[in-house]
Amino acid sequence: MTARPHPTVTPSMLYHDAPRAIAWLEQAFGFTPHLIVPNDDGTIAHCQMCFGHGMVMLSSAENNAHSEMITSVRVAGGIGTQSVCLYVEDVDGHHARALAAGAVITLPLQDVPYGGRAFSCRDPEGHVWHFGSYDPWA
Repeated sequence: MTARPHPTVTPSMLYHDAPRAIAWLEQAFGFTPHLIVPNDDGTIAHCQMCFGHGMVMLSSAENNAHSEMITSVRVAGGIGTQSVCLYVEDVDGHHARALAAGAVITLPLQDVPYGGRAFSCRDPEGHVWHFGSYDPWA
């Protein structure tokens, strides 16, 4: 197997309580902050969170520079318009960690027909996350 390339796609998400989301993503999913740029009022102008070789970016919904084009799950009536898929080696352990942090499981932990195990969940603000052991790069 060849080395994975540096990611060139980075999802970006809006949160109404971005500081809480940053802490929750660390606790529940194992993300690590790479860069956090706070606004003077305590909201988040920009944040980069790393997971393995990937990254998501997030900011506070109230200070969104693109409010005419994107919105939060809450403003969209609780329905997301995208989801994030993450590769994890220990799906069962990751599932337990997410549950312990209060993630709402939307698709139960299961063996999937294309290989490996997977589950899906929502974070406290309703974003959908998929975790699985199937590695599309392998």
